[in-house]
Amino acid sequence: MINKLISSFLLTSAALLLAAGPVAAQSYAPEWRNPKIKVEPVVPVRAYAFPLRDVRLLESPFKAAQERDVRYLLDLEPDRLLARFRQNAGLPAKGKEYGGWESQGISGHSLGHYLAACALAYASTGDVKFKQRVDYMVQELALCQDKRQTGYVGGIPKEDQLFAEIKRGDIRSSGFDLNGGWVPWYTVHKVLAGLVDAYLYTDNEQAKTVAIKLADWVDDEVRNLSEAQMQQMLACEHGGMNDALASVYALTADKKYLTLSYRFNHQAILSPLAQRRDELTGKHANTQIPKILGAAQQYELMGNTAEKTTSEFFWDAIVRHRSYANGGNSDHEHLGAPDKLADRLNMETTETCNTYNMLKLTRHLFAWQPTAALADYYERGLYNHILASQNQETGMMCYFVPLVAGGKKAYNTPTESFWCCTGTGMENHVKYGEGIYFRGQDESLYVNLYVPSELQWKEKSVTIRQDSRFPAADTVRLTVQTRKATRFPLKLRQPGWATGGLKLRLNDKTVDAKAGPDGYVTLSRKWRSGDQVEIVLPKSLYTEALPDNQQRLAMLYGPWLLAGQLGKQAPNAQKGAPVLVTTQPTISSFVRPVDQQAVAFEVSQLSQPQPVRLVPFYQVYDEHYNVYWDQFTPAQWAARQAEFEAERLRQRELAARTTDELRIGEMQPERDHELTSQNSVAGDANGNKWRHATDGGFFAFRLKTDPKATHQLLIKYWGSDAYNRAFDVLVDGQKVATQVLENNKPGQYFEEAYALPAALTKGKTSVVVKLQAHPGKTAGGVYGCRMVRDK
Repeated sequence: MINKLISSFLLTSAALLLAAGPVAAQSYAPEWRNPKIKVEPVVPVRAYAFPLRDVRLLESPFKAAQERDVRYLLDLEPDRLLARFRQNAGLPAKGKEYGGWESQGISGHSLGHYLAACALAYASTGDVKFKQRVDYMVQELALCQDKRQTGYVGGIPKEDQLFAEIKRGDIRSSGFDLNGGWVPWYTVHKVLAGLVDAYLYTDNEQAKTVAIKLADWVDDEVRNLSEAQMQQMLACEHGGMNDALASVYALTADKKYLTLSYRFNHQAILSPLAQRRDELTGKHANTQIPKILGAAQQYELMGNTAEKTTSEFFWDAIVRHRSYANGGNSDHEHLGAPDKLADRLNMETTETCNTYNMLKLTRHLFAWQPTAALADYYERGLYNHILASQNQETGMMCYFVPLVAGGKKAYNTPTESFWCCTGTGMENHVKYGEGIYFRGQDESLYVNLYVPSELQWKEKSVTIRQDSRFPAADTVRLTVQTRKATRFPLKLRQPGWATGGLKLRLNDKTVDAKAGPDGYVTLSRKWRSGDQVEIVLPKSLYTEALPDNQQRLAMLYGPWLLAGQLGKQAPNAQKGAPVLVTTQPTISSFVRPVDQQAVAFEVSQLSQPQPVRLVPFYQVYDEHYNVYWDQFTPAQWAARQAEFEAERLRQRELAARTTDELRIGEMQPERDHELTSQNSVAGDANGNKWRHATDGGFFAFRLKTDPKATHQLLIKYWGSDAYNRAFDVLVDGQKVATQVLENNKPGQYFEEAYALPAALTKGKTSVVVKLQAHPGKTAGGVYGCRMVRDK
């Protein structure tokens, strides 16, 4: 966990954001006197972000990541992303739609992210090619919007029918869809937010016009819906609609859009948080975070303490109690119970979208009350999740960044994936400059991140250049260039990992480096051109244990999470990834440096004779690795080795036999497996998802099979379920079993194996599994389903 870094997060009630206030563009944070913003804040801002165009990266891993992303963005074809927008507007497409999600029910969301990414790339690099792309895409969207004559613009399949049903109050959702569509409001949000970014970062006035017309359409769409109907609709993932609509209000000062923003507040999530109640366990993680960004914007606009409490309490619940060592959160896209992380390590931990949004929330909270603790978390997530999510060769991006022992990252393809994290990933790597510097309310300069870069502080005619041999060096040099001597306080973050404090030299003279209560060392003087500040940030090795298993450790060096390189081949099937076997309590006894320039170490005293090389996690991209290490004493390992390795072998064998698995009750897996249902709902019990069908209803889904093998269908149940639970299990329409749940195994989960006749799957690559409740009875609850080959 990152609790060591975040020692205090008590935000005072007097704080608030935004002279550039409530703009919720994909990445916008309050800036000093932004003329595009028409709504002034109701309370003072304590720290303003610098415009992204005023910060340029210098040579570092972040600059290299930006350059890889720039190449990918320029390789993508706007006409292919616009294809369904034109088709749905009755215009001929100019290119073939991309594959993956863009050819499915969420098509169009990538265009919103791409529009934002190009706008951000233009601000970050000044490359006019990105402005030209933004201008072209906005012009095309305006053409589609004019052709429709309703204000709407989109690329969602069957969108006219879907939104017509919603408008008249015919709202249907099983939790992860809306009237048969896949998260339609989520896609609307991405397009609207991308348009706002196009206006903010490239000065495209037409983008603002299209955004306002789209917001007007939203208002017309939901105007006659009751509050109950709105809340029913909002049970389906809808991105940050409240956030984006608050943006439109900020740009126009028309309160219609502020009122509309509040209509998109999902009270089932926001109300408990406002009362400081943590009811997040089992929730789909990134469905919730954009809603909190909207609440933060609304607090900035109105000053209501409920929204402030919501934002702060949520941040605390995620960062302090549900985050891993890389700053990320969630397992299979869902949040677990607070401080219960040890058993939630697998190939689908830490969804990248989550951290993208948590960093945005952190920037807003920093503007309310700047503290080094907030910047510590921002650094952790940026360095060890966002940077670590990009392939160092191809520039492709991770959906999940796995933390399980022996894990390996998987990346999108250039043209056939277009996951949600592909979209946020397009943006992530062209906006590294946005968190490095902030301008204080007292005209101070906050240096939050020690990233080689150059800031143009135009209001003061001051340039700050930050140089270092990043990430190897402990020394950072700030050089001031100014037209005339200028007084301002320079505030330097003392990171939580720099336990020995900072060492400072000003123009080659040692100066006091004592941090204040906010965690910053302040140098206040009249600065002259050529002044230099040398900052020594002593890094050291340390470990962080998971809160519910002190023997499961991550290793870090300063701000860097370290990963053990295990090679391109998966770890030995029986023995698995190595574990620590040592009696030594300190990391220096089993980790030693081997290459200071490469920031490389070697870990020994393992369950294998060979040591393992440790490097910063972001450097590992095409091989297996360890991030968390199980630690045993020699006696413990001797007693538990056989059991430990047998369980690992069982899990690996099961994974090898598995042709498909459905994580029931979870949005993306159910969409991927084409789930259909009648009288069926999904829910959560103690952090475990379930689905059942009542009153003779059913739910059905498709599972992959091996056409050359015989199979078993494994279904997981809760042993205390009872009372009228009787149902048939059918595969491709053939009944394979009748199941009755009547306290089968009280107080525990159990798995039932159904043998399938060989003829049922022979020659097939998939089958449809259906759980059909008997008349008047219930099918399930089902807690998981897996198709496996026979041994």
